[in-house]
Amino acid sequence: MSERRAVTKVIATRYARAGRAVKKQILDELCATTGWHRDHTRKSLRHALVLKPVRPRAARAPLYGEPVIEALRFCWAVQGTLCGRLLAAALPDLVPRLRRFKELRIDTETAAQLLRIAPDTIDRRLKADQAKLEPRGRSHTKPGTLLKDSIPIRTWAEWDDAVPGFVEIDLVGHEGGNSQCEFCFTLDITDIATGWTETRSVINKAQKWVFAAIKDATAAFPFPVLGLDSDNGSEFINWELFRWCEQENLTFTRSRSGNKNDGAHVEQKNWHIVRQTVGYHRYDTAGELELLNRIWALQRLLTNHFGPQQKLLTKVRSGAKTSKTYDSPATPFQRILADSGTVSMDTKARLKRENKPLNPAAIQRQIQALSAELLTLSTAKRAPDRQPTIRAKLNDSSKQPRRAS
Repeated sequence: MSERRAVTKVIATRYARAGRAVKKQILDELCATTGWHRDHTRKSLRHALVLKPVRPRAARAPLYGEPVIEALRFCWAVQGTLCGRLLAAALPDLVPRLRRFKELRIDTETAAQLLRIAPDTIDRRLKADQAKLEPRGRSHTKPGTLLKDSIPIRTWAEWDDAVPGFVEIDLVGHEGGNSQCEFCFTLDITDIATGWTETRSVINKAQKWVFAAIKDATAAFPFPVLGLDSDNGSEFINWELFRWCEQENLTFTRSRSGNKNDGAHVEQKNWHIVRQTVGYHRYDTAGELELLNRIWALQRLLTNHFGPQQKLLTKVRSGAKTSKTYDSPATPFQRILADSGTVSMDTKARLKRENKPLNPAAIQRQIQALSAELLTLSTAKRAPDRQPTIRAKLNDSSKQPRRAS
């Protein structure tokens, strides 16, 4: 029947415009093709061009009610606005933990529905909340020319180290749209194999403070750091860091100039950890620096113990299509526990003791309180006056009247 209707619809326009003799011939052909009666064929040709109103289908009742979505929004906020795929992987550990700490007051049936919700459903139901986040940023890295020949280049495609300890490092500037004078920077160090991330803030990007922050952050890793990979900024490409890496037997590599994706692992942490937590305001005082480091001391617990991450396994290009395969989402804490050989059993036991009493909702509230205090300090400051340049001074002096000789 569908084929008969399709043929009738194609012939209907020609039938409507034809004369009497041609219509008779069309009817004969269509009757022979479909086997219909002549009157039924004529009726079908008339109705084939009539537009039929399509009735909207009644919407299906939502499977997850408002209590489930409200609990989902709370978990999403605690996890730092993850995507649906990662949030679904975090819910099996997060929901029982939040219920144990009385942070999530839901019944057993709602909790069971929350654990069954699919990643695509999470993205669809939280689409309006996700749309309110608007990313924007600024780069402050200036390429350093010193030691470039001594430090080998390493691209993103060469990060195939499955052993924990090879890390990427990067700086994030907090200039707030005004790059004059000094302002704070945040150092991100992330491990490639496990995703474990340590963050420190410094008063400026002088190599003295950046080097001290690197030493402090690498000492906080639960496993020995084996190699560093940085961009070409002079805060990293300097003799002090180079000699320290040689003394500690660390592999020191750098990315290609102008290829931001060579440090893709740490660049993702710059957005997800730094920008989503403290935003894009200007921080340039000692009080703000102290608040930043207090925030990172709490944020590291959320990121490393409760932040699921996925790793790219394979990437195959077939013409214009690229197929990627990822592993199952897991937190850095879970990846360290699954490691066999690099991380000692004593370290794993210590991390388990550290993980058990953690309340992610309480940690998130503390971070938000400190972020609000940091925002208050930042917005209360008066924007610094623009410093006159040498050219401006010369122009001002040229406008002054000359004394008569």
